[in-house]
Amino acid sequence: MPTITLPFTKEKKIDATSLYQMLPKVLQDVTGDNPHLLSYLQTVPIDEVGIPQYHPKLNRKLDELKQPNIIYPTRALGNFVHIYFDPTDERHTYISIEPATDTNMDWLLRQIETRLLDFTDDLLNMNTDEEKKQSFLTGIDKVCIADGNAETKGNGLVSRVQFGRNGNNKIKCTPQELRAAKYLIVRDKVGVGILDPILHDPYVEDISCSGLGHVFIEHKIFHSLKNSVTFEDMDDLDEFVLRLAERVKKPVSLGKPIADATLPDGSRINIVYGRDLTKRGSNFTIRQFSDTPMSVLELVEMGTLDYKMAAYLSMTIEDGMSVFISGETASGKTTTLNALTTFIPPNHKVVSIEDTPELKVPHKHWLQEVVQTTKQESENEVTMFDLLKASLRQRPNEIIVGEIRGPEGAIAFQAMQTGHPVMSTFHAASVQKLIQRLTGTPINVPKTYIDNLNVIVIQSAVKLPNGKLGRRVLSLNEIVGYDGVNESFAFLEIFRWDPVTDSFEFTGYMNSFLLEQKIALRRGIPTHQLKRIYQELDRRAKVLEKLHKERGITNFYELLTVLATAQQQGLF
Repeated sequence: MPTITLPFTKEKKIDATSLYQMLPKVLQDVTGDNPHLLSYLQTVPIDEVGIPQYHPKLNRKLDELKQPNIIYPTRALGNFVHIYFDPTDERHTYISIEPATDTNMDWLLRQIETRLLDFTDDLLNMNTDEEKKQSFLTGIDKVCIADGNAETKGNGLVSRVQFGRNGNNKIKCTPQELRAAKYLIVRDKVGVGILDPILHDPYVEDISCSGLGHVFIEHKIFHSLKNSVTFEDMDDLDEFVLRLAERVKKPVSLGKPIADATLPDGSRINIVYGRDLTKRGSNFTIRQFSDTPMSVLELVEMGTLDYKMAAYLSMTIEDGMSVFISGETASGKTTTLNALTTFIPPNHKVVSIEDTPELKVPHKHWLQEVVQTTKQESENEVTMFDLLKASLRQRPNEIIVGEIRGPEGAIAFQAMQTGHPVMSTFHAASVQKLIQRLTGTPINVPKTYIDNLNVIVIQSAVKLPNGKLGRRVLSLNEIVGYDGVNESFAFLEIFRWDPVTDSFEFTGYMNSFLLEQKIALRRGIPTHQLKRIYQELDRRAKVLEKLHKERGITNFYELLTVLATAQQQGLF
């Protein structure tokens, strides 16, 4: 089994009453409702690091802390996270605090699980995770009884044996033990075990196990962290990975050691099983997605792009231009793509095609199509290529492809050729590399089709002038055309990120091919007044800035509603 490795000993260093009196009012209130949190705080070396700061909600300025000592709640009731500065490591430690943190439950859980075997038939009839959860909770109530006078001694073995043989044949335990038992059984039988608390943390982007050793976390605020969960034995790691694969109905074996799938909460998981492919043992990566996507204005707030770039993209998308967001892995491509969907006119029909569901399009007329990742691959498997071909018969106003990386790319360009705007992400670090990959194997888009793609957004994770890492749109580019004689492509860089000042230059001002030759004409601007389109761009940028700074609008869905109203009134 995986173990918990803390950067300090688990021994309680202060009695509960004294510690409670030392806590600030907010922590007194929280620990009053969650005694396990107080019990955990007793193990923290407060005399060395101080009392952790409690934050009901995190803000991005906290990433400036060099020695964080912060506790915050997750979405799961009773679950907390402690971000703890570790002077012996370049990464801070991410510690999950669960309702069962301070209780030795091994023997009690074995007794309960044995009794629950009588309810196996009931569990087999449960289809959804919620039904399974309720069935387990009901079963535990049938085999256990909470006694406020019950006390355990030492490891609890003697007292539990005695209580387990009472007249009503129920296992007797304290209310705290009963709560902990319910939590752990649901976590392990319905969730994904010891990693389940992390999946309820809205600030976690990635959970990664690279083999033996610590599990690592990519955090939205504190970035790269080491988790307190560690794997110290190859067999334990293999067993855990096999269980994960079974949980997502994508079993792995030595003959088929790699699996990609989706967890019940929508997170994407990649599993590599065995010791032959990786020397440190089986590994896995879980990528989480927010319930509410980030909006364009939140991206502006983070510095990913600026108001004029957002205004430019709003005009190109609204007028039916095809847009690709391209960059390396973990550069924020999908986040940006999702944010830009608020610029699609609200009355349009949108069809999205993905191999793993990541997009959250806010439009009411949204058809979400997903490759069936839960089935084993076969000759009859429906691929993204098949779904994209089918989408052309569904009369969409906009087609969104989660990621183009194979033959479906050629179909996407055929869709553009027939007048269907396409938005997608792509793995390439520059416009040149993107075109090379599109026109090469296995995508094989004809070179003469490339100019059907209008805008290429190049995005990357970069080092900022202050030394921190951030995600920035490096450039916005327009594809102008293809020269068949010289076999070369013409494109214009419209916006460019300046790494020295961490700002953006409008390099295409008064020289944009799309704005002047396509969008201006579609908006009825006379040919001798095409430059007026830049006034519209400036006006839109000011509207977005006003919505953000004066009205405080940042929420993804709220922004769509406001922009839809503004479009109806001719204000945007």
